Amino acid sequence: MATKFSKETYLYWYELMQLIRQFELTAEEKYKMEGKIRGFFHAYVGQEAIAAGCMTATRPDDMFITAYRDHGLAIAKGVSVDSCMAELYGKATGCAKGKGGSMHFLVKKKTSMVVMAS
Repeated sequence: MATKFSKETYLYWYELMQLIRQFELTAEEKYKMEGKIRGFFHAYVGQEAIAAGCMTATRPDDMFITAYRDHGLAIAKGVSVDSCMAELYGKATGCAKGKGGSMHFLVKKKTSMVVMAS
């Protein structure tokens, strides 16, 4: 039997998927067209539903360890888009202090630790 979800859950998934898609399209443009992001860049475009679904299927304090496509899951777990973009740019204000780049996000939160790494 299929699980029934509320209208609010569907709206949450949609808004989260849109946020992730817009972030990824912007980051991809900065990488390909403007050369602002150095090193490797693996976009999360097309995988937004995975991140949205994971947030419903897990508890807020659950940790995540990912492979090389981690931006969408980081955003879904609550890492700010500013912090994620700063990490891609290699800035100290990034979620891994600018040292991890696209493939190595690491985020520590007060209540739990969220790990995004390749």
